[in-house]
Amino acid sequence: MTRVLQAGRKGPKSGETRSAVVFVHGYGANGADLLGLADPLSEHLPDTLFVAPDAPESIPGMPFGYQWFPIPWIDGSSEEEAARGMVQAVEDFNAFLDALMVDEDLLPEQVVLFGFSQGTMMSLQVAPRREDPVAGVVGFSGRLLEPELLAEETVSRMPILLVHGDADDVVPIQSLPAAIEALQGADFKDVYAHVMKGTAHGIDPEGLGVALAFMRDKLGL
Repeated sequence: MTRVLQAGRKGPKSGETRSAVVFVHGYGANGADLLGLADPLSEHLPDTLFVAPDAPESIPGMPFGYQWFPIPWIDGSSEEEAARGMVQAVEDFNAFLDALMVDEDLLPEQVVLFGFSQGTMMSLQVAPRREDPVAGVVGFSGRLLEPELLAEETVSRMPILLVHGDADDVVPIQSLPAAIEALQGADFKDVYAHVMKGTAHGIDPEGLGVALAFMRDKLGL
């Protein structure tokens, strides 16, 4: 049984929705954490709807923090709990995307997933296993989970941009080339990488600019 994800949103600057960017936040954050990026991005994506769902699980002791699934080395959960949580979150997020496209009358190729940290992990887990490819995936400061399963489980291939800070002390920069290698090994042809110099676990203006150019290109804007 899927859980309904609550989401913040910022409507298109032009008043007409021709595309959507779905922000997928990191562990311990919430949808509002990334939705603020809609303000600078909407200047260049005026026909784009920005939506930012909260992950389905609250985190004890963090009243405004959510997780897509437990992370054993952070919260002491078991590997089984983490795997079970991810399976459920994938189902929830897929249902959210399906409903968004129906409600907004959008095709998959009009939608970009924009993830940060655990949100990048979710985006890379979900997008390749959906029946129809989205316009693209932007992933900041994350990892590709279960790379050994990607080639076998991939259903659709879409352009992917991965961005990572070389001073990231939360998710090491080595996660970037490892993900690129696995994606290319699974026959993803349109894969890009950008390293944010001197940036820790975050998004800097240069990285956001690279992401904007990627999204404009893949959305045909």
